[in-house]
Amino acid sequence: MTDSDKRTELKNKIDAAEKRNQERSGGQSFGDYARETRDSATSFAKEHPITTVLGAAAIGVLIASLVPGPGRRLRKQATKQGVAWAGMLADLAVSYGSQALDSASSAARSGQDKLGDLGDALGQGARTVRRSAVGFADEAGTVGRDAGNRAARTFRDLRSRITN
Repeated sequence: MTDSDKRTELKNKIDAAEKRNQERSGGQSFGDYARETRDSATSFAKEHPITTVLGAAAIGVLIASLVPGPGRRLRKQATKQGVAWAGMLADLAVSYGSQALDSASSAARSGQDKLGDLGDALGQGARTVRRSAVGFADEAGTVGRDAGNRAARTFRDLRSRITN
């Protein structure tokens, strides 16, 4: 078998493997699958920080208890340190969660204030338009009355001229 035959055979194997991987992943590459997994894990950790920390601590304790060590005292010490770290991380998660809630409530209050200001501005604008409309209606009534009076005078003058 020559070098070009080996290259061709290897290229065919690679193409077949890529085709199988494409069919298995439903059109997604492994990089796309890894990115989706990373994004979903990140969003879960952001939505549930306490659960994430407690789960990581539980896995750490489980691994520490299963891994054989030089002695029982070292495992106990590692478990104590793991629990201390888990407690510290849980406190950090709680403070992160409370800060997030405070920020969310502050943003909600700010949004309510902005909506209130917008409502006030719209109400003021509506009142101004209403006042202007009333003023225009009064002016139109006055102009109409004056025009009617002038028309009546003109009619009377013409009638008096015709009869005299």
